Amino acid sequence: MIAIERKFNAYLDQINHITVLLPFTYFEGTSNKFSIKGEGVDLPLAIEEKVYLEHVVKYICTSSVELVIGRQYTIMDEHGGETDLQIGAVIRTEEFDQLFYYDGNDLGVHFTPEKTAFKLWAPTASKVKLKLFKNEETTHELITMERVDKGIWSIAVDRNLESYQYTFLVCVNLEWREAVDPYATALTANGGYGVIIDKEKTKVSMVNLPPFSSPTDAVIYETHIRDLTIHPNSGVNSQGTYSGAAEIGTVSPSGMMTGLSYIKSLGVTHIEFLPFHDFEGVDELDRNSSYNWGYNPIHFNVPDGSYASDPEDPVNRIIELKQLISAVHSLELRVIMDVVYNHVYIREDSSFEKIVPGYYFRHNEHGLPSNGTGVGNDFASERLMARKFIIDSLLYWLKEYKIDGFRFDLMGILDVETMEAVRKAVDAIDSCTLIIGEGWDLNTPLLPEKKANIANQAKLPRIGQFNDLFRDTIKGSTFNLYDRGYALGNDRVIESAKQVLAGSIGIGKRRHGLFLQPTQSVNYIESHDNHTLWDKLKICDPDEDESVLKKKHRLATSIVLLSQGIPFLHSGQEFFRTKKGIGNSYRSPDDVNWLDWDLRDANLENVEFIKGLINIRKMNAAFRFSESEQIRQHISCLSLPSPLIGISIGDIGHLGSWENILIFFNPSLTQQLVELSESASWNVLADHERASAVPFRHIEGDKVLLEPCSILIAAK
Repeated sequence: MIAIERKFNAYLDQINHITVLLPFTYFEGTSNKFSIKGEGVDLPLAIEEKVYLEHVVKYICTSSVELVIGRQYTIMDEHGGETDLQIGAVIRTEEFDQLFYYDGNDLGVHFTPEKTAFKLWAPTASKVKLKLFKNEETTHELITMERVDKGIWSIAVDRNLESYQYTFLVCVNLEWREAVDPYATALTANGGYGVIIDKEKTKVSMVNLPPFSSPTDAVIYETHIRDLTIHPNSGVNSQGTYSGAAEIGTVSPSGMMTGLSYIKSLGVTHIEFLPFHDFEGVDELDRNSSYNWGYNPIHFNVPDGSYASDPEDPVNRIIELKQLISAVHSLELRVIMDVVYNHVYIREDSSFEKIVPGYYFRHNEHGLPSNGTGVGNDFASERLMARKFIIDSLLYWLKEYKIDGFRFDLMGILDVETMEAVRKAVDAIDSCTLIIGEGWDLNTPLLPEKKANIANQAKLPRIGQFNDLFRDTIKGSTFNLYDRGYALGNDRVIESAKQVLAGSIGIGKRRHGLFLQPTQSVNYIESHDNHTLWDKLKICDPDEDESVLKKKHRLATSIVLLSQGIPFLHSGQEFFRTKKGIGNSYRSPDDVNWLDWDLRDANLENVEFIKGLINIRKMNAAFRFSESEQIRQHISCLSLPSPLIGISIGDIGHLGSWENILIFFNPSLTQQLVELSESASWNVLADHERASAVPFRHIEGDKVLLEPCSILIAAK
C-alpha cells in the first residue's frame, strides 16, 4: 500500500454530497468555489455549508449529477489545487446498501478442473487484480478483473488451477491493498493466502442423525479441541488436534474412558467446541509455543490450522475437521460451532477493511470505529452485505461440514434483523439446528430495540440466550468473586431461584419472566469465560473443608440440569474443574486449561452422580417442557421455610411413568425435615449420594429428611 500525499481532502459522504476539508495551512482554509472533473463529468459544485473546525474548514458541497461510485474524480479549488475524490461516509448510507446489494450465491472461488471463476464484492474499487501463483517460490500472475453489476468484480481462468494460491489487489482512493478473499474456504499455513482446492477431494462420509425435536431436549457440553486431549494422561495419540479429538475408545492410565468416548458416556446430546475457524494467537507451524481460545477471528470459512496434523496442507485440516464431526455423529452426538461474527482480530488488517474500507464495521457519531466488543471493532451486521456474509458463512458450515448448531459469541453486538434472517436461512436447510448466543447489552451504536440481546428476546423466539440471571442467582456474580448465589448459601435470592428453576418465563405471581419460552433460556453457572465454579468456591471459602465445597458444587450443577430450559455444562464441571484460580485463561498455558483426567479419575463418584441426573432429565419429559404454558400448568412451588425450595411437577401421567415428581433443594449446612405434598409411597430418583432414572429406594409417609447441601427427587 502506497501512501498518497494530498494538500487537501475531498470525500463522497452521500450519493451527491461532497465534503471538502481545507487545512488552515492551505490558503487559510479558504476557497470560494470548487469543481469536479472525471469521466463524463466537468462541472462546478454548489457550496451548501461552510464549517470552521479546529484545524480545517469543512465545505459541504452538492453535485448536480449523480456520481458513479468506483470511478475516479478530481476536485479542484479556486487556487488551482486539486485532489482525488475519496470514498467517504457514503458507504454507510442506506442508498449505498440498496445500490450495491448483491444477492448471488457465487462470491469467492468456484473450481472445476477446466475453469475457475472468481468473484469479489468491491463496489468502491476503481481497479481490481487477481494475484495468482502456484507457490511462493514461483512467479505470480496479475490478472485484471472486470467490473460487472452491483459492485462485483469477476474473472474466469480457463485452466486447471487446483492448489494455486491467490489474493486480490484492490485499488480504492488511489491506494492499492492486497487482501485474502473473505470467502476463501482453504488457506496456506497462518492464512497468508487463499488456496484453490477441489472440494470433491475433501468429502468425508457422515452419519445421518434423526431429527432433534426441541432445544430443551439438549444437554450441551462445552469444550476446546486442544483442552480435551492435551493432558499427558488423556490416552490420546494425536493430542491437541482434530484427529485427537476424534479418537474413540481412549482411556486414562486407570482404564477409565477419556475424550470423545467419555463425553458420550455422560449422556449429553451436543458438544460445543470453542472457535475452530481460522484465528490469530497460535502460530500454526509452532502450535505448542502458545495457546488461545480462538476468539481472534481472521478467516471465517476455513478451519484453523493449529489443530491440523499438517497445517501446510490446505486440504488436510478440512478433512480432519470433517472426520472429527463424523466421529461425533457416529456416537449420536451433535456439534455446536462457536462462531465469532461480532468482530475481527485487527480491523485495519482484515480483508473486509482492505477491500471495502469503512463498510463492514460500525462507526460512532464522531465517525470513529465503535468498540462495544472491547477489542477495537464491531462488525456492522445491519449492513446488507455484512449480513449476507454472516448468513453465507453459516450456510457454508451447515452444508459443507454438517454442523448441528451455532453459538454466537457476543450476539448482542449483532442486530435483531440479522439474527431473524439467520434463523430463517438455517431453517431452510435444517430446522433442528440449535442457535444460541450471548445476548449481552453492549455499547455499540445500534438503537436499543435493534440489538440482538436479552432485552429483545421477544423478537428472537427460536434463538436461545445465555441466562445471566440464572448464573448469578444460583452461583453469584461472575464479576464479584465474593458474591454468593443460592447454591452458595444466599437465601435472599430464593424467589429468583424459583423463577430460574421454572425456565425464567414467569410463574406464580410473576406472570412475565425474562423469556417468553423455556427454549430461549440457556441455563449455566460456568463456561470457558471467567473463573470455574470450583475456583470461585475456593476464593469465597478458602478455609472450608473440600467435602463441603464439593457438596455446594454438586448442588449448583444439579440445579442446572433440573431446571426448565437448555442445560449447559462446561467441560470438567462434573469433576470440579480448576484453572488454578485464573479467570480469563484465553492464552494461559495448557496446564491451566487442559481437562485434567487425573482429577476426573479422583472424582468418579461425582461424575456418576451428574450422569445420573442427565439420564433422569432425558428419561422424563417433565424436566424439559418446550412451552411456557406447560410449565405454568404443571409446575408449582411448595411452601417451605427458607432457604429450602420445593418444586412440584404434577399431572404428568401422560408424559411417562410418573404422575407427580417432587424436587427439593437444601443449600443449608444442616439437615432439614420437610413435608411431602401427600402421604404416599414415593420412589427416590436422587438424593445426597446417588442419582438414577431407575428408583433405588422408597419413602413411605408424608415427611422426609434432607441432608445438608443436597437435593432430593421423589416420584410417584
